[in-house]
Amino acid sequence: MYRPLKFLSKWTKRAKDHAESGGQTAPGIDDSALQAVFAAASWLIDYPGDDLLERLPQISALLDQAGVPDHLKDDLDETIGHLGAGDPIGLRADYVETFDTRRRGCLFLTYFSNGDTRKRGQALLEIKEIYRAAGLDMDESQLPDHLTYVLEFAAGHDLRAGVRILLSNRAGIELLRLHLDEIGSPWAGTIRAVCGTLPALDGDDIHAVERLAAEGPATETVGLDGLGGYGDLPPSAAETTAAMTAAASVSSGAAAGPCSAGGKQTFIPLTDVTGERS
Repeated sequence: MYRPLKFLSKWTKRAKDHAESGGQTAPGIDDSALQAVFAAASWLIDYPGDDLLERLPQISALLDQAGVPDHLKDDLDETIGHLGAGDPIGLRADYVETFDTRRRGCLFLTYFSNGDTRKRGQALLEIKEIYRAAGLDMDESQLPDHLTYVLEFAAGHDLRAGVRILLSNRAGIELLRLHLDEIGSPWAGTIRAVCGTLPALDGDDIHAVERLAAEGPATETVGLDGLGGYGDLPPSAAETTAAMTAAASVSSGAAAGPCSAGGKQTFIPLTDVTGERS
């Protein structure tokens, strides 16, 4: 019988191989294009406040200047076009409905694969340590596995370490992509572009993701509503604080922080790429 954890451990090993080899991304994409895709995606999946909507032309220009491959740019343009044409109030309501009220739209990567609080807490601490190694400290009110943060870290600070985090959480990103495609979300193109920068899934991987989406994760992992019958509400502050506290008891150095949605102050300003967020 298939066990999702086997798939997850496979991608953890690939992330380790990536760190040792110096790179494991999709062929034909140079570093400047990767950084542009990750920077744009980080903005586009954040809460559509006035600062984001005002910077849409700048994001498009960044993709053009960096020579992003057409298939990735087309996916990102799908989201840019929707945000540019939409009513701001409607966009914000849609964003909250898509990402903040359903577990299946969760942007916290470790939540997909680590239901056991100790395991999830340890995964969060490991990401924080990667940030610290690059000279960055997070606000303790924020969680390091939010996809906007991971992408911004890869774009503006340490591309290889950022890709390593993405690869380690590949299953969650693929499940998010499947969900957004299924509901016809305007943010689906952005997640497709992120997936398009990573190595192609092989046959076993595709089968594993499809089965995980259809049946939900095994008991050691956390599932999503619509992916195996799990509840609708997003991960709570209590759940996340418990995860961080449990991990801190066995790994020193990090304090617990509540679960936080996108749209808050970003801990890594990309002033040289898109202007500092506020």
